[in-house]
Amino acid sequence: MVTVGYGDSGSKQPFLYGPMRNTSVIEDRRWYVTTEEARASPIPPGARSALLMRHGSMALRYYAPKGTDPQTPHDQDEVYVIASGSGMFVNGDDRVPFGPGDVLFTPAGQVHRFEDFSDDFATWVVFYGPRGGEKPA
Repeated sequence: MVTVGYGDSGSKQPFLYGPMRNTSVIEDRRWYVTTEEARASPIPPGARSALLMRHGSMALRYYAPKGTDPQTPHDQDEVYVIASGSGMFVNGDDRVPFGPGDVLFTPAGQVHRFEDFSDDFATWVVFYGPRGGEKPA
């Protein structure tokens, strides 16, 4: 069973979690989620992915578009960890192939999308940092 909770005190930003596998919890937030739980998590109306975990500025989502990837640039930096499938990732002017286990980064505000992906494509998405992204060192 998947239920909805709220991570930050007073926050109305929901995160989804399933049965607890361990009693260690950081401020009532989940620290562990399985691919099975991610795939079963409902996507709220108007959203493109399921929010699975939140801690500070970090949000973990599971994204599995069908047919095309309609996303637009986001206001936080992002890391994608490909869970399944393959295709091409467009990141600004660059285009690279991807497959299971690959890790992709795109900075806040960057035009990016997945193209020519297989029917089984799914990815973990980690959003983090301040709005506008972190500044390069």
